[in-house]
Amino acid sequence: MVTVQNLIMRFGNRVLFQDINLKLDRHKRYGLIGANGAGKTTFLKILCGEIKEYDGEVIIPKSNKVGVLGQNQYAFEDYTIMDAVLYGNKRLYDAIKEKEELYMSGDFEDDAVNNRLAELETICVEEDPTYEYDVNIAKILENVGIPAEQHNNLMSSLDSADKFKVLLAQVLYPKPDVLFLDEPTNNQDIETITWLENELQRHEGTMVVISHDRHFLNAVVTNILDVDYQKIREFTGNYDDWYIAANVIAKQNELNNSKKEKEKEELEAFVRRFSANASKAKQATSRQKKLDKLVIEDIKPSSRRDPSIVFKAKRAMGDEALNVVNICHSYGDNKVLQGVSFKVDPGEKIAIIGGNGVGKTTLLKILMEEMKPSCGGEVHWGATIENSYFPQDTADIIEGKGTLYDWLRGFDPKRDIAEIRNCLGRMLFNGEQQEKSVESISGGEKHRMMLSKMMLEGGNFLVLDEPTNHLDLEAIVALGEALHEFKGNVICVSHDRELLDAYADRIIELHADGSYVDFKGSYEEFAEAKEKGELRKS
Repeated sequence: MVTVQNLIMRFGNRVLFQDINLKLDRHKRYGLIGANGAGKTTFLKILCGEIKEYDGEVIIPKSNKVGVLGQNQYAFEDYTIMDAVLYGNKRLYDAIKEKEELYMSGDFEDDAVNNRLAELETICVEEDPTYEYDVNIAKILENVGIPAEQHNNLMSSLDSADKFKVLLAQVLYPKPDVLFLDEPTNNQDIETITWLENELQRHEGTMVVISHDRHFLNAVVTNILDVDYQKIREFTGNYDDWYIAANVIAKQNELNNSKKEKEKEELEAFVRRFSANASKAKQATSRQKKLDKLVIEDIKPSSRRDPSIVFKAKRAMGDEALNVVNICHSYGDNKVLQGVSFKVDPGEKIAIIGGNGVGKTTLLKILMEEMKPSCGGEVHWGATIENSYFPQDTADIIEGKGTLYDWLRGFDPKRDIAEIRNCLGRMLFNGEQQEKSVESISGGEKHRMMLSKMMLEGGNFLVLDEPTNHLDLEAIVALGEALHEFKGNVICVSHDRELLDAYADRIIELHADGSYVDFKGSYEEFAEAKEKGELRKS
């Protein structure tokens, strides 16, 4: 159990939260949610002891083993991958390494050496009674997609996404009593996220996790901690339970308290909208039944504002959208794309998925003519197509010393001033914030800036590469709705399954061997077909 008593956290004169009293119980998994800047990461750092300057008290029994997901992917560059995971149990790691050193160089006729070896052996038995730490670590690493032949390689040999997988393995290996995770799904492929969900569902201790992945929260958490109004309120249920309840209250506040049938219909329509995207309409009835059972009297409507994302094409689309013919690309000896071909009909909305490093971003860059396919292939856009592109790394594009307004206006100086400011306002940049310097804004703000640019451009074919990185849950939900309502074409790379469910009617999955699957249907239907082994590779 973790107990928080009378917690107050300030930054200068600003009160982040105050009078926080919580008891986080064993066998409960808490999702920590809130708007960007509300204090989620700060609260998590207070819980795990990284931040010590606050008023109040955080109590974790000393007998509890605490695990904290590391965020520094480069902290173990000189360790083998196996040792980096073993380091998650520092007591066992130190004992094994000291024991190895003594066996290599110790004087076994010295009683002190032999006594120390006996002490170290006792520690090893206490921490690893079955002497299977290497087997257990190897299993975890293979489950996150790092093959056995790499386990004795140095961490420096891995790319950043795989380094983070090792940090996940590191924190899960010791099976801590209390587990603190900050954005464990960031930059992970869907298979790794699914494995992680299954692991965390079996966690028997106390867990607090921050994530912007709605599907992940729904699958894993049993309770929600909502950071809002300078408070942290606990709610029983997963993210959708909280979301429906909080928004129903807000809707109820807008309606009269009378029981007129029209108001009842409006409320039911509201529930359907927020509880199920188009691909999940069949769940509306069950969600309504769940809503009827919710205890929502103590939930206040959120103070957070949802962005208003609306994509409207300025130009009507003709009969041809996009034709991709036999795209092949290699990085040295590594072939990432081999003969990728597909035709996009007007109005289709495609999700590009696959593991890290299989060529998803490369394919989008080839489509957008940012790079040429190294081994051949052709891209033919329809004559009426005006595309709009959201690159994965917005930091290189959104730069300079001008204001947010100046940066956006620079793409269309003749555009009406009010329309430019309106696009920024839709993405929650108020008048004062629109005058901020571009170089001072965060990664999440840059992503919202890019969405403002896309709205202003009015393209009829949207191409997006990992648009949900750095976005909060409210923005991701709004983006999913916007892509669903958009009348043009969409191609989007994403690992966010809620986003994929919201808009996609066709799934293209790229594989490490260069093959791919082209599936016409929703992501939910794709997942079902994959589980049944019904997918055919191209």
